[in-house]
Amino acid sequence: MTVPKDSLLRTNAVLVLVPAYNAAPYLRDLIPRLRQYVCDENLLFVNDGSTDNTLEILKELGVKYLSFKQNGGKGAALIAGFNYAKENGYRSVLTIDSDLQHLPEEIPAFFAKDNGQKLIMGTRNIDSKIMPWDRWLTNNLTSIIISIFSCCRIRDSQSGFRLLPVSLLRSIELKTINYDLESEMLFKAGAAGYRIDEVSISTVYDGSHSYINPLVDSGRFIRQIWKRIWC
Repeated sequence: MTVPKDSLLRTNAVLVLVPAYNAAPYLRDLIPRLRQYVCDENLLFVNDGSTDNTLEILKELGVKYLSFKQNGGKGAALIAGFNYAKENGYRSVLTIDSDLQHLPEEIPAFFAKDNGQKLIMGTRNIDSKIMPWDRWLTNNLTSIIISIFSCCRIRDSQSGFRLLPVSLLRSIELKTINYDLESEMLFKAGAAGYRIDEVSISTVYDGSHSYINPLVDSGRFIRQIWKRIWC
């Protein structure tokens, strides 16, 4: 890990957190665009055991990063970044994917709504004419179920473009380490009484590879529903 610990409190600052797994094709485009809206001090990548040259590009471009030797899952990468934010006194964390399906140009819309007290979801246009059909179906079903259990309407539960208050991250225990962590966050934010707001974001599908396994990750989601009911 190359991130030195820092005792400075960033009580009004947002850490922009980018989990990256085999993201080399996107980084030379993504990083300059991110730097238009966030300073290097508040930008953190987590290299999740990439097998391509993701790590080499992060070093070359001089961004702050944590690095796993082996792939731990998106949830594990996010938790590492959340722990960094808690240790370094940030008010909020904005998560954005590394494959350019989230546009850095839309970051200011999250900053404008941030008060350190609510979770802000980036919400896409959930349209079967735009989204791949399997993702459209899964997103609609999981969004309905999460809305019921979190007592708050969630229109795009699968969006990883979201801003979270660090106070929320301190008050809940996150246990999953894969893509289901993003659903776990919503369940537990609702249970903790946190307000969930949203901003409209672009729906971008350019044929980039998805590491979501529909069967496996749906099974993990069902397991979370089971826990919500019986635990």
